Amino acid sequence: MRSLLFVPGDSERKLEKGFATGADVVIVDLEDSVAPQNKLRAREIAARFIVERRTQTSSAIYVRVNDLSTGLTDDDLTALVPARPEGIMLPKSNSGQDVQQLAAKLRVREAENGLADGVTKILPIVTETPAGVLAAATYAGTSARLAGVTWGAEDLSAAIGARTARDEHGRYTDVFRFARAMTILAAGAAEVAAIDTVFPNFRDMEAFAAECAEAERDGFTGKMAIHPDQVPVINAAFTPSAEAVKQSAAIVAAFQAAGNPGVVGIGGKMVDRPHLRLAEQLLARARAAGISA
Repeated sequence: MRSLLFVPGDSERKLEKGFATGADVVIVDLEDSVAPQNKLRAREIAARFIVERRTQTSSAIYVRVNDLSTGLTDDDLTALVPARPEGIMLPKSNSGQDVQQLAAKLRVREAENGLADGVTKILPIVTETPAGVLAAATYAGTSARLAGVTWGAEDLSAAIGARTARDEHGRYTDVFRFARAMTILAAGAAEVAAIDTVFPNFRDMEAFAAECAEAERDGFTGKMAIHPDQVPVINAAFTPSAEAVKQSAAIVAAFQAAGNPGVVGIGGKMVDRPHLRLAEQLLARARAAGISA
């Protein structure tokens, strides 16, 4: 999952455009981009569109449901699980316990619709509430459905009363940098993908590309998008370069040739097992992007 594009679930025009972007994941949104009075209509449009058009896209399909505190989640799942999305995005997740609660709901609906148990993955947004940020360590081991973790700043801003998440230079302020860091650590602890949050100013592509590069540098493996034009920038940033793939393959080969020791020498430099793990992770990302070593 490099690029994850949000598309409002109540707009067939935007759904059609989103399905054609080449995003790794299209997130059909039933939450923030859908007005309260349109929730029912959004479920109907989204379910029908996914069923009718899923063969016309190479993207995986996730559905962002309304959060567990709204009382709308069950209706969202009842309407959308029969359309067989690959995953469910859970907003305002307060802890790993919320993932377990959603997993139980999915298990029932999978059984009701003749789907294999566990086939529907879960991607929680783990920093939209103060409790969620502080509970980021609780996702490890919660469910085999957990595909990754991601974060968001806008809802957290409202929850804590912050007027903005960024300073005058466009950098996140300390609270939001902490939430970002906790997301990376939560993903590492759970051994799942770390997905960076959206960049709201979709017209500033230079700043967006810079943020993508920083995210990839820091350990994120993908990023969410709010506009189709952001998708190719994300895919480029999170696709390992040919040189990085070559170097990683050389590290893996050197360890294998030496009988898998603790340290090997490559090009006059000593390389240890943390470097091997990084190389293996990069090669896995490359394979997922269709690149061979």
